[in-house]
Amino acid sequence: MKGLVVEPLTIDAFRPFGDVIEPDHAAEIKLINGGTTTRFHDVATVDVESGGGRPLISIFRGKPFAPPIGIAMLERHPLGSQAFVPLSDRPYLVVVAPDEAGRPGTPRAFLVDGRRGVNYAAGTWHHPLLALDAVSDFLVVDRGGEGENLEEIDLPERCAIDAF
Repeated sequence: MKGLVVEPLTIDAFRPFGDVIEPDHAAEIKLINGGTTTRFHDVATVDVESGGGRPLISIFRGKPFAPPIGIAMLERHPLGSQAFVPLSDRPYLVVVAPDEAGRPGTPRAFLVDGRRGVNYAAGTWHHPLLALDAVSDFLVVDRGGEGENLEEIDLPERCAIDAF
């Protein structure tokens, strides 16, 4: 089993896979509602319209994982993006891989603090939710509607995350 090194999440390192959702990444910041609210505008590109899709908002409740964490499969959503925004201040892991001729390439793992989210670009290979420490809730924005928007694939070589 190949070891997978966990990297800190940065905007630049994650860019090939989608968006980091955080206030500092906003396209525009302005005061609204009579100056009582700061709007961090356009922090991720939600892509759900392909094939007649529509935005879908869900809450996922993830059970916690502890090392060693085996990574044996990845999934992707070819018809739309998928955003995860933590609803608690708990860290979580993100495992992604580039697409190589319709199959996942070499996986990368990122440690995300509980104050930032991620938005996987359409077609990005990723592992399902990897909550840490305790049961954790996430607001998820992805594609609803007609069409099959899920592909899963077993990795030819399993990976393991032993520490983070």
